[in-house]
Amino acid sequence: MAESVPTIYEWAGGAEVMDRLTEEFYRRVRQDELLAPLFQYMTDDHPHHVALWLGEVFGGPPAYTEELGGFHRMLKSHRGKAIEPEQRQRWVKLMMEAADEIGLPTDPEFRSAFVAYIEWGSRRAMANSQPDAPPSKRDTVPVWGWGQAPPGTA
Repeated sequence: MAESVPTIYEWAGGAEVMDRLTEEFYRRVRQDELLAPLFQYMTDDHPHHVALWLGEVFGGPPAYTEELGGFHRMLKSHRGKAIEPEQRQRWVKLMMEAADEIGLPTDPEFRSAFVAYIEWGSRRAMANSQPDAPPSKRDTVPVWGWGQAPPGTA
């Protein structure tokens, strides 16, 4: 009998870990001179919303879609923010620091998949945040697997 391969979400530790990751991450963001202005109007439940997003992306339950409206809601929240490359890079750096701080798995397979999504997703968010961004061809939350990007574009 073949063993089932856990999702990235399962390997990371599930919903509780996603919440801890985003709480730690946004704690850092609130103190960061480059990112704090971008998130100055962030609601108190924003970290949890991002945890739901990451959970769904990494193969967990479709909670972001079911509770918050899915891909188009996320896309709408980035439109017009004009994220700069330096802000994107800092976002990635702080996310990696938060991952280390909360003890996300450090095995190469997990970290490779995790970092690949964080890089890809942050680049898509930056592109989608520009005033002249074309409409997205994607309709659903991307699901990130081990060693492969999701099909379609964001």
